Amino acid sequence: MKFTILDYSVGNLFSISNAFKKENIDVRLSSSPSDIRESDAIILPGVGSFPAAMKRIERIRDILFDVLPEKYFFGVCLGLQLFFERSSEGGVDTQGLGFLKGEVIELPGNVKKPHMGWNRVVKTDESLLLENLKHFYFYFAHSFFVKPENSRVVKAVVDYGVSIPAVVEYENIFGTQFHPEKSGKDGKVVIRNFIKIVKR
Repeated sequence: MKFTILDYSVGNLFSISNAFKKENIDVRLSSSPSDIRESDAIILPGVGSFPAAMKRIERIRDILFDVLPEKYFFGVCLGLQLFFERSSEGGVDTQGLGFLKGEVIELPGNVKKPHMGWNRVVKTDESLLLENLKHFYFYFAHSFFVKPENSRVVKAVVDYGVSIPAVVEYENIFGTQFHPEKSGKDGKVVIRNFIKIVKR
């Protein structure tokens, strides 16, 4: 199995790469079309600005759409947000990848931003990413969150003054608003579950 972590010049590339390497996965940091096409799974890492990330992804956007039906995708934090149609970050309406319908909006004004630290996640539906977990505490670091049009894609939420989708799953698309690579033993289980999904 080959996994590609999309290198679009955001933070967190190496920590998430190491998390998969520790599970004996052949993982590479790349935005090369050939690497994307040869991979079994594409991982979108998650620290940075939505507009800046989309600007860098634009040149491989068509390739990602081409391989979407046949690859597994896993988005972490910002990576999850990029799956959706648009974001208002920076006061500018930025088009996302549009794999899933919905938008990315800012946390409400009555909460501290960014939302940073450990929080309890609550399952709202059966989740492949959360299989074999008894406790659901994960590490968050974000100021924006996804608002899907189809609520059925949301498998778990976190309460932070507003109900925030914490896990999204739809067919071959998976994402977490939290950082599994920074979430200790439970985070490792999430990463292992995604690997298991790809192996099926």
